[in-house]
Amino acid sequence: EVQLVESGGGLVQPGGSLRLSCAASGFTFSRCPMSWVRQVPGKGLEWVSTINSGAFGTYYADSVKGRFIISRDDAKNTLYLQLNRLKSEDTAMYYCAVKDLKCGYMVGSGWDPADFGYRGQGTQVTVSS
Repeated sequence: EVQLVESGGGLVQPGGSLRLSCAASGFTFSRCPMSWVRQVPGKGLEWVSTINSGAFGTYYADSVKGRFIISRDDAKNTLYLQLNRLKSEDTAMYYCAVKDLKCGYMVGSGWDPADFGYRGQGTQVTVSS
């Protein structure tokens, strides 16, 4: 059974930083591209970032490019998202996601969150002064 458990969210002031983590189990983590998506209350899911297996290729939404950094530790089966220079519009529930267990290479940006078959329970990030 695929399990994705996010942590690291919290309340932070504008301009601050947070690091989100996602502990994965139930599949061969090292083989699969991993992603982050987020949801603002009352709005749909938004794709944020993807990292391919072996960290070959990272992609970001324009709204976070240059501020967020996605990374992975395959030895720990853990995905990370470093959030820097946070803005109020980054306030959202952040989810770790896997598209599917075929683990095909993902190229480019603009992925549809509806295409992701697996998602964790999320961790809340609130950016406010």
